[in-house]
Amino acid sequence: MDNLQGILTEIVQEMGAREARGTVANYIPELAAVDPTKFGIAVALPDGRVLSSGDTDDVFSIQSISKVFTLAIALGRLGDQLWARVGREPSGQAFNSILQLEHEQGRPRNPFINAGAIAVTDAILAGHVPKVVLGEILHFVRTAAEDDDIHINKSVARSETETGHRNFALAHFMRAHGRLFNSPELTLGTYFHQCAIEMTCEQLARAGRFLTNAPGVPRMVSPDRVRRINAIMMTCGHYDASGDFAYRVGLPGKSGVGGGILCVVPGKASIAVWSPGLNAQGNSQLGTEAIEMLARQMGWSVFA
Repeated sequence: MDNLQGILTEIVQEMGAREARGTVANYIPELAAVDPTKFGIAVALPDGRVLSSGDTDDVFSIQSISKVFTLAIALGRLGDQLWARVGREPSGQAFNSILQLEHEQGRPRNPFINAGAIAVTDAILAGHVPKVVLGEILHFVRTAAEDDDIHINKSVARSETETGHRNFALAHFMRAHGRLFNSPELTLGTYFHQCAIEMTCEQLARAGRFLTNAPGVPRMVSPDRVRRINAIMMTCGHYDASGDFAYRVGLPGKSGVGGGILCVVPGKASIAVWSPGLNAQGNSQLGTEAIEMLARQMGWSVFA
């Protein structure tokens, strides 16, 4: 770990020189306005130390990274009963595709594509009002990060609500097949707000420490469930580029269209990177390259 800070500084310098940075998520107006030159990376260690470089104090919308936390909550509440509502297989399709959902009678392929995450949010809404569920999600994230200064950006949530027509289509399709138990409006109102949680790279890295299963980190769920969540992050966390990420990086990770990636080095570290420009699959272009560079130089891989 002695050379970790130097490696992070080197990564920021190298990524800053890149001209091809991907495209920001311009289909969500609030995200379309984000500065594409921003870049930050942070590594949280089990002992509480956080090493970072770049724009690590800027908050950004974690978007689909929030699905990791809601999955942990849903498994804690429903256990393996959750898997009757959503599968655990890679999709091979775009994160917002309705094609696969139609072929599989409204049961989403995994909890990290949009349809699957909507189903998970619907599951934890059962018997609760959205305000209470969002409070529970925020409490979980703040406890994991050991930081109460984490909030929901209401402007981003409103922007997503006004433009999330495809997500409404997914929700209505699942409702038609009896897979959604609350109204699409209720479930999606909660879903859009959870995706609008804002964090810095350092906060996100700290929040991911519970997934390392290392001694001394916050114990948010059982070690067995941590292993299961990591497995799904590895196989499904980067949509239809999950196999490529596993091949290049060799670590469980979850991306978001806000440009963030949360990555787990089991037993050793939690990594957060933010670069708003996305590749064709909706994953941070430079973020992916940065984590690949970090994993290679540190010798971090679950396959080593």
